[in-house]
Amino acid sequence: MQRSGRTKHRQEQQQPQQQQPQQQQQQQQQQQQQQRQQQQQRQQQQQRQQQQQQRQQQQQQQQQQQQQQQQQQQQQQQQQRQQPRQQRRAKKERDKVGRG
Repeated sequence: MQRSGRTKHRQEQQQPQQQQPQQQQQQQQQQQQQQRQQQQQRQQQQQRQQQQQQRQQQQQQQQQQQQQQQQQQQQQQQQQRQQPRQQRRAKKERDKVGRG
């Protein structure tokens, strides 16, 4: 009888000690989850920033394309101006060859 009584006391003492480490583990898990959430938030912020940068780059590219189009138009205008002069020169050369 005495032995069984003592073993009961020991079991009761052991149980509350076991409960404490479980609580600590739960707290650690919660902390880890919080850290993960923070990391996710940071990643989302980074992604948003990257998207904004990409948008800015796209805008710059569009502006560059517009500038290139303007340059092409200017070149075409210059070529059109030069063409009549070249045609006149070609006529003169043909006339010379014909006379010769």
